[in-house]
Amino acid sequence: MLQTEFEFVLPKGFVDGQGNLHRDGRMRLATAMDEIAPLRDPRVRANEAYLVVILLAQVITRLGTLPRVTPETVEQFYAADLAYLQDFYRQINDVEGQQVLVVCPNCGHEFEEEIPLLGG
Repeated sequence: MLQTEFEFVLPKGFVDGQGNLHRDGRMRLATAMDEIAPLRDPRVRANEAYLVVILLAQVITRLGTLPRVTPETVEQFYAADLAYLQDFYRQINDVEGQQVLVVCPNCGHEFEEEIPLLGG
């Protein structure tokens, strides 16, 4: 059976408005629509970097005792936690950049270059 949800522990943790620390969470596998839908969001259109905020809010199914994780919640994550979650997302979804063969137009030297996905 395919595992579709994965537990994580944030390095720093999210502190809510009442001062409660939330570190333990769960993230589900992303669907195609999870990656397509944020492209329609005006916040992403105005700033591509916001894509990760929308995407993580959709796939984090639990964080501590919070009733739900919203983009506004993700906006408040510490940078270390955001980086951790981006890496965790890539790991569970097997997201890797595509390797392409590049040829220098001046000298003809060939080398591989990675094209990152999801704004990575």
